[in-house]
Amino acid sequence: MRKITVVGAGHVGATCAQRLAEMELAREVVMVDVADGIPQGKALDQWESAPVEGFDARVLGSTTYDIAEGSDLFVVTAGIARKPGMSRDDLLKTNANIVRSVSEEIARVAPESIILMVSNPLDTMSYVAMKASGFPRERVVGMAGVLDTARYRSFIALELDVSVEDIQALVLGGHGDTMVPLVSYTTVSGIPLTQLLSRDRIDALIERTRKGGAEIVGYLKTGSAYYAPSSAAVQMAEAIAKDKKRILPCAAYLEGEYGQEGIFLGVPCKLGEGGLQEILEVELTDGERAELQKSADAVRSTIAALD
Repeated sequence: MRKITVVGAGHVGATCAQRLAEMELAREVVMVDVADGIPQGKALDQWESAPVEGFDARVLGSTTYDIAEGSDLFVVTAGIARKPGMSRDDLLKTNANIVRSVSEEIARVAPESIILMVSNPLDTMSYVAMKASGFPRERVVGMAGVLDTARYRSFIALELDVSVEDIQALVLGGHGDTMVPLVSYTTVSGIPLTQLLSRDRIDALIERTRKGGAEIVGYLKTGSAYYAPSSAAVQMAEAIAKDKKRILPCAAYLEGEYGQEGIFLGVPCKLGEGGLQEILEVELTDGERAELQKSADAVRSTIAALD
């Protein structure tokens, strides 16, 4: 890719930009933020690490979107972060206004670009971005399932004292307390998780996964997670930039898939050139399907509250 722009130069955005540059996923990595001096200073600091880290992707920062003109991909992290006691939905109206403005600017300077949404509440912000930009669903995807699945896998690895690389899993649904880790698709080197852990322990890991973001907010007190979210966003960006056709759980706009329509929801997606290439419908147990419906209803109610 020629240019990737990260909107928001806070912890998540700046960490994304650094990872994107180090992986050389584009010739230019741009950070845009409303706080004058922050994107410019962080971009310069990152560029000065290039001789040590060995990357040639130029890193630039600005408070205006003109610098992002012609970008192939936008990673949107702008918005206020969660604080202790706040749910993702508490962020709703403030971040919706921010994301709406950002999306209109993106459509102005790069009408053929792809939006990768990270701002919370994720599923609803993806919906706002698609409506405000006028982009087709293939070019607006949300980062949620990759992060939730990473948390789920990391907790299983701790529980079993095994490598995270050997754990395969999928977490679908909305990015919040109603997310749906698919136990029926969770394996350790092909061995079903149900053969290795009791149902009580699995349920405890699922609950910790659902509360994973809040657990970190509770420790930090004045901010929220950013290392794992940035890693998840960059994995999606890499799949698109390199046309890797990765099968990743992402928030996608559904048009009948999984019996849902008119909302963004976490489902297995094929990511590659052009963004969303395909939504894969997998068989679910009756319990998983009921949980996914519950999650979809929660997302739908959040969108209704916004409207």
